[in-house]
Amino acid sequence: QVQLVESGGGLVQPGGSLRLSCVASGSFFSINAMGWYRQAPGKQRELVATITSGGSTNYANSVKGRFTISRVNAKNTVYLQMNSLKPEDTAVYYCNAEVRTIIATLYQAWGQGTQVTVSS
Repeated sequence: QVQLVESGGGLVQPGGSLRLSCVASGSFFSINAMGWYRQAPGKQRELVATITSGGSTNYANSVKGRFTISRVNAKNTVYLQMNSLKPEDTAVYYCNAEVRTIIATLYQAWGQGTQVTVSS
């Protein structure tokens, strides 16, 4: 099983920046795509950004130009640099990974979430 541990959330003023990190550990063969999702109170969880093991990225329209996803494969770590934060970015942010096991099955792993609050 894979454990995903997020860090870097917190309270920031509008226009500020935060950097989220997520480290994967445990027993697995490889990790394919990794990504960040978020869920605001009363809303469904939504995709923020994803990145493949080869570095191809995908962003939600609402964060394009403000957020940057990156990863270090050797460290099984994915980052989310968030700039020009807005109050509507307030949510719990979840790390996600597509994990390939040693018997070649695939499953989705999730972190426990980290709170990001954008408020003056």
